[in-house]
This record gives sequence, C-alpha cells and structure tokens, in this order.
Amino acid sequence: MKYIYQARSKEGKVETGTVEASSKEAAALLLQKYNIFVTSIKEQTPLIFRVENIGFLNKVSKKDLAIFSRQLAVMVQSRVPITQSLKSLAIQIKSPSFKEKVLKISQLVEEGNSLSEAFAAFPEVFNIFYVSLIKTGEASGKISESLYYLSDHLEREHDLSSQITSAMIYPIFVISVLFVVLPIVIFFVMPRLVDLLKETTAKPPMFTRMMIDFYGFLANYGWIVMLGFFLLILFLIYYFTTKEGRKRYDELSLKIPFIGEFFKKIFLSRFAENISTLIGAGLSINNALKITTDTVGNSVYKKILAETEERVSEGEKISAVLLKYPEYAPPFVVQMIEVGEETGTLDKNLMEIVNFYNKEIKRAVETFTVLLEPILIVFLGIVVAFLAVSVIEPLYGSLGSI
Repeated sequence: MKYIYQARSKEGKVETGTVEASSKEAAALLLQKYNIFVTSIKEQTPLIFRVENIGFLNKVSKKDLAIFSRQLAVMVQSRVPITQSLKSLAIQIKSPSFKEKVLKISQLVEEGNSLSEAFAAFPEVFNIFYVSLIKTGEASGKISESLYYLSDHLEREHDLSSQITSAMIYPIFVISVLFVVLPIVIFFVMPRLVDLLKETTAKPPMFTRMMIDFYGFLANYGWIVMLGFFLLILFLIYYFTTKEGRKRYDELSLKIPFIGEFFKKIFLSRFAENISTLIGAGLSINNALKITTDTVGNSVYKKILAETEERVSEGEKISAVLLKYPEYAPPFVVQMIEVGEETGTLDKNLMEIVNFYNKEIKRAVETFTVLLEPILIVFLGIVVAFLAVSVIEPLYGSLGSI
C-alpha cells in the first residue's frame, strides 16, 4: 500500500511525496535508507479520481527525461555511485510519480539488479531504445557516454515536438473560439434576425430564402447534427486507436498533400537519428534496426524497417533495401546511407540526414505559421461575408426603404 510522507532531506529541505511499502514502519525504514528523515507519515486514502491516476498528467516529458539523463551522466562520470546518484536526483524531481519511479530504480539496483534491468521495470518511461543504450553502456563500461547520447537525443526530439506544438497553438485557439461562437450565432442571434427579416421584407432574395430555411432547419434539428458530429468524432477516435485503424491512419497521413511530405520528413529524421545514436553508442546495425523498428511510430516505416533488418541480417545493405521504396525513402537518403556504408561512416552520414531534415521541418513549421494567419483571416472573412449577404444586407435594404 501507499503512504504519504513529509520529511526533511540531509540538507534540511522539506520534502513531501508517496512511498509504497507493506507498513508504516517499512515505509519509514525505506525512506531512511535514502537519507530522508521522516517527520510524518500516513496511509494514502484510496480515491478513484486522483491526479496521480490520470495518465496524461502523470506522463514524464522528454524534457524532464533529458535533464534527468544528463544529470545522471554527470554524476556517474564523476564516479558517484549509481544508487547515491539516483537518490540525489529523486530529491529534486518535482513530479511525484517520476520521483517514486527513480527511488524504486535505486532500490532495484541496491538489490543487485543492473541499471538497465531497473530501467526496464518502467517501460512507460524508459522505452526499449533507452534501455538498450544503457545496456550497451554497461557492456562497454561507458554508462555515462550512453546517458549523454540519450540526453542529446531526447533534447533534439523535445525541440522538434516543441516547434510543432508551438505552431499548432494559434490555429487550435482560433478554431476553438469559432466552435464556441458559431452555435451562439446559429441558435440565439440568427433566429431573431430571421424573424425580423420576415417581418420587414415582403419577398427576400432567393439566396436569403435558402439561408432562412437552412437556419430554420438548424434551429429545429441542429442538436441532432451536433450529436451526430460528436458521435462521428468519437467513432473516429476509437477506430484510429484500434490496430487496423492505426494502420489505416498511418497510411493515409503519408498521402495527404503537403502534410504527408511533412510527416515523412519527421519519420525519416527519427529513423536516421535513432539508428545513428544506437550505432554511435556501440550497437550492431541489426540491433539498431530492430530497436528502431519498435520506436519509429508509423506502421508503414515500421514495415519497411522490419524488412530492412531481415535483409541486412542476410547480408544485404540498408541502402539496397530502401532503394525499393522511393516514395518513403528519397534518393538523397538512400545515397547518403550508401556512401556511409561504403566509407564506414554510417552513423555520421545518418546524422547529416537528421540535420538536413530538422532544418527542413523547422522551415516548414515557420512557413506554416506565417501563412496560417492570413488563411484564417480570409476564412473568417468568408464566414462574415456569407452572413452579411444572406441576412444582414437584405435586412438593411428593407429598413432603408421604410
């Protein structure tokens, strides 16, 4: 069971958190091992709705994981024992869930498990890519170097996702406001204008009559339309979470004009960076391909990488396999990989691909952000013009003739 504790660290700093143990005494003894001096401890009341139980709020971000990896690398490089390093880092972690996991990892290492085995106990935070690099570092005696590789890799992924997220904030905000304003206009404002138009205009224009009928339909059956729309959205969300739906989404997303090319650049950059990082850390090409297959995030590229790994294990080159998929692996990528295979600099050539596509992605995001504002302004202008031509213009015309 879990216990909520309040304690003081060795430096006198007040700490609060949760710990899992069989009893209060066991929880207190466990905390004392980490040089945390308990001042109060009580059993956690089991609640159905707790912040800690909400998955997306409990998720460890790439930024937090990158900071943790870099700090651990520095401490390991300075020859601080792993368990002591983990305990020290746990004290300064703000997320209660992440703090608890790091403390458990420290406990697992103290019990005789390797660091990679301890990380592997929490796959929701430390994926197969992370664990494999740590395992390679353990085998070569260079754990700190593996952690540096991981922190650099996670920082690049965080920067990329931050660019995309920043670009999406503005359109999501505008569309959200539009979805709030439109129902208000349709269900509250327009019925009054339409009633006034019927009273003041003997014979409205045909376009206006069509709009009056349309607004009348929405007034009577709009809730059915909205309900159907939300049910469709829920169905699509459910469908795309299924195995078949996810596969279909991955295929379609790569075929959408402009957006598909953008997604391809993201997946090619991810594929190249993962393999480059793994090879640079000392893994074989086969193992690097196998791990990247599980982490690339798109079923189309996953299938291509699985075939590549199988063919490479039979003696073929990566470039020879990718050459069969020009739609998903452009000649530039194939040529860079081929040169890297011939010269023995595959990891460096792959990183050149990463740098190239990261610049392309950044440029695409900046262009999208610049073009988005005028596009949204034009769209809103069309909506307002549509409203003005259908109702407001005839209404003013009628009032002007009185």
